[in-house]
Amino acid sequence: MFVAPHIEWAALTPILILLGAGVIGVLVEAFAPRGPRRTIQVTLSAVAIAGALVAVTWRWTVVQAEGPSALVAGALREDGPALVAQAVLLMVALLGLLALADRHRGEDAFVPTAAAVPGSEYEDQARRAGLAQTEVFPLTMFAVTGMTIFPAAADLLTMFIALEVLSLPLYLLTGLARRRRLLSQEASLKYFLMGAFSSAFFLMGLSLLYGYAGSVRLSDIATAVPLVAGMDGLLLAGCTLVIVGLLFKVGAVPFHAWVPDVYQGAPTPALGLLAACTKVAAFAALLRFVYVVTPGLTWDLAPMLWTSAILTMVFGTVVAIVQTDIKRMLAYSWIAHAGFVLLGVIALDNRGFSASMIYLLGYGLANVGAFALVAIVRRQDADGTVTGEAAHISQWAGLGRRSPVVAVCFALFLLSFAGIPLTAGFTGKFAVFSAAVSGGAWPLVVIGVLASAAAAFFYVRIIVLMFFTEPATDEDGSTTTVVRGEGLTAVAVAVSAIGTVLIGVVPGPILAITEQASKFLL
Repeated sequence: MFVAPHIEWAALTPILILLGAGVIGVLVEAFAPRGPRRTIQVTLSAVAIAGALVAVTWRWTVVQAEGPSALVAGALREDGPALVAQAVLLMVALLGLLALADRHRGEDAFVPTAAAVPGSEYEDQARRAGLAQTEVFPLTMFAVTGMTIFPAAADLLTMFIALEVLSLPLYLLTGLARRRRLLSQEASLKYFLMGAFSSAFFLMGLSLLYGYAGSVRLSDIATAVPLVAGMDGLLLAGCTLVIVGLLFKVGAVPFHAWVPDVYQGAPTPALGLLAACTKVAAFAALLRFVYVVTPGLTWDLAPMLWTSAILTMVFGTVVAIVQTDIKRMLAYSWIAHAGFVLLGVIALDNRGFSASMIYLLGYGLANVGAFALVAIVRRQDADGTVTGEAAHISQWAGLGRRSPVVAVCFALFLLSFAGIPLTAGFTGKFAVFSAAVSGGAWPLVVIGVLASAAAAFFYVRIIVLMFFTEPATDEDGSTTTVVRGEGLTAVAVAVSAIGTVLIGVVPGPILAITEQASKFLL
């Protein structure tokens, strides 16, 4: 007879808030008048993410008092690592939503109607009519819902469902850029195809591990590792394929090919959420799988993880040095950062999870702020018409004289990426390097330090361009300018900058919280 599982609805509050907001957002699209629809969607999404963050904080106090627990018949875990990852994710998502929702000169970053053929008369009519693709907000809510489930998933099937729930909306968001639509649609298609490969690897690994352990639950697989004999090949193949599927999502080499194209083609304000939040969720899931299932397979999986970490740090750094497009440079920069975070995964130490979360929080704040600023630095024709973004790095020359505040904030985020002391980036790198040394991976730390020193070159190059180079004017009279929005971007950038400095100057509270949450519930 079927026995219905006991569900702790209170523990699922953060997920239910986000999922409910997504469903309500769909109904708003169907029934709300066009005029107030965008305001309703922005308010609903912001309140939902903030409410989910409050709910995660409440559940943290419950777990601290009563201990971790299994939810939904063991499909989810409510433990310290899951709640910390959800909190980091939601903080970054809230700031990313503010940047995504802002409008500049009456236009947002998304195409007026996604169904229009690029360059068609229908698209031009939709733009003149002032249409807005407000469906991006419920899509964002569904994506954040999947991201929130991902770190808490305790079995591979739930993990796969969360992976698809977070991925499918992001494929759509990537293809909705208002400008350079063909490039945006190309990026969306590449993201979708590479995501399909990622899902295929993950599913194949899932099936092999089910054949090995007779269960898809992580704790059951971990229990079977020392008990089942004669099937080591099945176990290693399954673990390798699951890890490969997750490495696709974090953009680690050699599974990184989609990253620069997606960063370049996607709507720029959405990249803060698309890039940073996805990485937080994917790394949290990877950490849970590696720390719960594979501690007994350290020697078998170490060559693959070490090779991927080395290639990711070195390749991302070297290729970023030669980039001339600001978004592609930041994309390859992230690839290098993914290698640094992999050091926390490889550490297989209690400090590894906390170090990875601190790194991802610092990176997420700087990432949201950096892309929010890239979105408002535009090209202006000689007649005063503002066109697209200042994509070429040379077009940022002299920005410190035209807009000192924007240049100073962007320089702060670049310094955080570089890991300069008194920034969140330095705290994160110091934490992951320390965890890797504790776990015996000191050769990776040496390579990481060298890669960080080399990466500082392309960050400092942009700072020199902004502050120590004369403003450039093209032959046709076009220059670089900064457009003003409704204030949401300013709030996102200000909070990101304050958070970047605070974590760098006063890292103690964050370190203490993450260290309390470093033990996974089996």
